[in-house]
Amino acid sequence: MEEELRARLRAERVLHLSVKVIPKSPRTEFAGRMADGAYKVRVAAAAEKGRANAALIEFLAASLGVGRERVVLVAGETSQRKQIRVSL
Repeated sequence: MEEELRARLRAERVLHLSVKVIPKSPRTEFAGRMADGAYKVRVAAAAEKGRANAALIEFLAASLGVGRERVVLVAGETSQRKQIRVSL
């Protein structure tokens, strides 16, 4: 999944991702895709005081090989469903 996203990012230069976050998981990892195309991501951090959002941004940045400043939470700050923009 990470390679697919990296290839899309290189080709398109900007990705708009729909993500469902599952907080308080045993580890942070991609957990597949939903029927609507959204990516499921498990994060170890709890959904308290923005910790899960920060963990998601850090995970996506590392997975896609970009700096954290290139991963922006566009919508869904307090929801499990988030819209993320990643740019090169």
